[in-house]
Amino acid sequence: MKYIMFEDFSGDPLPILFPNRISYLEFREQIPYTNVLSAGYVQMRTNGVACHGEAKELNSKPRPQDAAIISEKLEG
Repeated sequence: MKYIMFEDFSGDPLPILFPNRISYLEFREQIPYTNVLSAGYVQMRTNGVACHGEAKELNSKPRPQDAAIISEKLEG
């Protein structure tokens, strides 16, 4: 799956996961948040969430804290 980590209106990181068949730009155009913090691919592994790759269209790549933020949001 792909993800884009946005900064929501309160300044908090908000990850949104979506299928690989949708392009980053196509998805980005549908979301009202202005600031993209990071983007890439996400995988659910036996030892937790892993983020990798990059979103060249958005000139963005995963940050070290992204996997922890996504895990927290999925558990919450």
